[in-house]
Amino acid sequence: MKLSEASEILDDRIDEFMAIVQAHHQLEDSAFGNAAVQSTSEIVAVGRIASEDRSGKLNASSLVLETSRRTGAGFRVPLQVDALGGYEFFPGKIVAVRGTNASGDFFAVSEVLQIPLLPPSASSQAELEAFAAKVASASSSDGDVDMDGESATRPLNIMVAAGPYTTDTALDFSPFHALLDQARETCADSLILLGPFVDIEHPLVRSGDFDLPPEYPCEPDHATLTDLFKAHFSRPLQLLAKELPTISIILVPSVRDAVAKHVAYPQSRWDKKELGLPKQAQCVTNPVTLSLNETLVGISSMDTLEMIRSNEVVGGTARQENVMTRLCSQMIEQRSFLPVFPPPLPRPVGIAAGSEEGEAQPEWVPMGAMLDTSYMKLGDWLNVRPDLLITPSILTPFAKVCAHFSFILN
Repeated sequence: MKLSEASEILDDRIDEFMAIVQAHHQLEDSAFGNAAVQSTSEIVAVGRIASEDRSGKLNASSLVLETSRRTGAGFRVPLQVDALGGYEFFPGKIVAVRGTNASGDFFAVSEVLQIPLLPPSASSQAELEAFAAKVASASSSDGDVDMDGESATRPLNIMVAAGPYTTDTALDFSPFHALLDQARETCADSLILLGPFVDIEHPLVRSGDFDLPPEYPCEPDHATLTDLFKAHFSRPLQLLAKELPTISIILVPSVRDAVAKHVAYPQSRWDKKELGLPKQAQCVTNPVTLSLNETLVGISSMDTLEMIRSNEVVGGTARQENVMTRLCSQMIEQRSFLPVFPPPLPRPVGIAAGSEEGEAQPEWVPMGAMLDTSYMKLGDWLNVRPDLLITPSILTPFAKVCAHFSFILN
């Protein structure tokens, strides 16, 4: 990754949002300015939220606005937000702020301009009629009828699950097998599986102490992590595909997947043939936007909501808003599966909180969120916002409708 390429990507994102804000609020070019330049005139500045604290912890006193090279020569200027009735910021958030820099030491913010949301996805009338005819035909062939004896439309049955698919003390993947049994019983139309599948952070995977099922044709001394995936995921999915030939299986990788060759976010898709997956299985990228009938679904296995929650700074009336709603709204507004920049560093395991360096050695360090900045544009939403967003998180599970947008979290 070249620094010049990464810096251009970061600058382009600020400039794109500046154009969006200008068009939405119908502002003249003269309304924008450089927040780092001393002036008593009120201007609108667009930039990225960052922290001047060396520890990286964001708070109201460490807020800085990072400008692009085109609008502010890339300078950072401290933000004073005392005049705001409410605010919510996190590292990497692109904001448009109105205010002045009279002293030259900081930019006093008087207003945070709203960034418009992407329009919702829409299907044409011809597409909806085609879907309706297809579903009605399938229902008639299956013999589904309603109370009046007419053909009934069976709803689309979608099952979603996210890894890890086993406990920390075993690699039998019994929860995954229970999930497949549920898919058989309910005759699932689509099964969406998010990684990690074979978790590189699992204690037994880290130590290499694992066994394959006795019926798997492989010598124990020559077993690889790919064999572990084939034994516990590929073979059960092949059996499921035989029992449910019409099922659609979608596999989304994770940066913690041991069988992934690309471990930086965004991730490329897996080689389905190499992993021995059935033809009904589709390996997709992470993140991915796909269409299920007339529903547009956005999927990402990165825990973005927890990143925002652990690094955000909230003040004023924003504290009264529901936490989950606030997190979802910020993600929608930023038009990205991963708007946090830079991603938080992983916390070493085995060092007590507050202990001095050198007192204890970490048992191991988690992989964390590795971001390929040069390709972070692949994590942005294109021209519409999805109808349904699927993103697993360690936060409390919930499903919420936010800004005409449905969230499902595992």
